[in-house]
Amino acid sequence: MSEIILQAKNINKDFHDPATVRVLSDINFSINKGEFVSVTGKSGCGKSTLLYILSTMDTDYEGDLLIDEVSMKNKKEAQLAKVRNEKIGFVFQFHYLLNEFSVIKNVMLPGLKLNKYPEKEVEQRAMEKLKMLGIEKLAKNNAKQLSGGEKQRVAIARALINDPHIIMGDEPTGNLDKKNSEIVFDIFKQLAEEYNQTLLIVTHDEAFANRTHRIIKMEDGRIIT
Repeated sequence: MSEIILQAKNINKDFHDPATVRVLSDINFSINKGEFVSVTGKSGCGKSTLLYILSTMDTDYEGDLLIDEVSMKNKKEAQLAKVRNEKIGFVFQFHYLLNEFSVIKNVMLPGLKLNKYPEKEVEQRAMEKLKMLGIEKLAKNNAKQLSGGEKQRVAIARALINDPHIIMGDEPTGNLDKKNSEIVFDIFKQLAEEYNQTLLIVTHDEAFANRTHRIIKMEDGRIIT
């Protein structure tokens, strides 16, 4: 029996500016543990809006979102923040590392925020994630000394620090050259296939999407495949 990590049920979303425009219509799908899923579609098709809802950042929608079989509807912001910190890892197009901090400190930040383990243990866990991604040698470097590809790998390590149920990415290779895009793709594939990590990645890179386990294709706010 597959374990469902995330489920979208009849999600609809309107923008009111000033007229009401429907931007997401009847979104239904689920993602199982260990699946590597991409969401694709032309610019403006609603994929980033959908990711915003699935990541619990946007709560103004109709329908329901279940993470780990728990509904996210009617939860207070503090409860949603806890879900985001414990169960979701984020990787964006821009890495959002803190330049004045070392690599290991950047990776530790969500772990320290979660406050589940003592600082020493968070540091050990951060080191494990850096080793997993082959960048442990960079641990003491300042973030600003890294190349773009290295920064994105550090951002992935940071996303993994709290052992999230799902990693969500918004165009994580959008700012990288072909070689570094390949490296990031291979890391994601390894995470899914060796570590049973669930991934949901929004991308306009068709070559990237075509090699994921499953593609959710969007057009005009709807899922078409």
